Amino acid sequence: MKVPVFDLEGERVDELELPAFFEEPVRKDLIRRVVLAFQANRRQPYGTDPRAGMRTSAESWGAGHGVAMVPRIKGSRHPAAGRGARVAQTVGGRKAHPPKPEKDWSQRVNRREKRAALRSALAATAKPEFVEARGHIIDEVPELPLVVVDELRGLRRAREVREFFQNLGLWADVERAKRKRRIRAGKGKRRGRRYVKPKSVLIVVDEFEGIELGARNHPGVDVVRAMELNVEHLAPGTHPGRLTVYTPSAIEVLEERLGE
Repeated sequence: MKVPVFDLEGERVDELELPAFFEEPVRKDLIRRVVLAFQANRRQPYGTDPRAGMRTSAESWGAGHGVAMVPRIKGSRHPAAGRGARVAQTVGGRKAHPPKPEKDWSQRVNRREKRAALRSALAATAKPEFVEARGHIIDEVPELPLVVVDELRGLRRAREVREFFQNLGLWADVERAKRKRRIRAGKGKRRGRRYVKPKSVLIVVDEFEGIELGARNHPGVDVVRAMELNVEHLAPGTHPGRLTVYTPSAIEVLEERLGE
């Protein structure tokens, strides 16, 4: 499978033979399994205070009083006296089955499965039907997968990266990500993750030479080294087909890393 190589102005300057994994079938089930494992493995354990709901003087009155034998707060002539406490069915009592910090959330995935999922996710970036299904705008993108000369990694200014996106037809997708940013539903908005931000373009290079600075301020754009590329970069939220830009050197690194 041969694809053209474009320069920063959007002109064809060369042709590149892609590795075989770009033509592999897309295994959605495998990609989903690996991405969910990544998410589970960075989940922080949490749990309740072991003494929550137990800080009380309550004791059961025992049998013979004509009331339920739940523990009751001691004392008399005050509003709480005689009120049920401590047990799960009472107001302010302990939880029946609270979350426990010792629970292990991690998931193990075989190395061969991770490797197969990565190859499959790379193949999805070369198939327009998967890229469009993720919601990316590719009407003006000249080729998938999009391969751009190695000079891309040296763009240090946001203005230079914006011009590159406009020349290659990628700017519409960046604007989509900016337009679709929204306030998160639920309590997460007051826990440091107020906004939900869509993903747009992923740039894969062999080494950082400034592109990580020039691209970081564009909505939804990520830059990653080929040696650090994983399934979650290529299939955010378990959905394969992210709009991805490669450099020829990055593809060489991926070929050495994944082989034939």
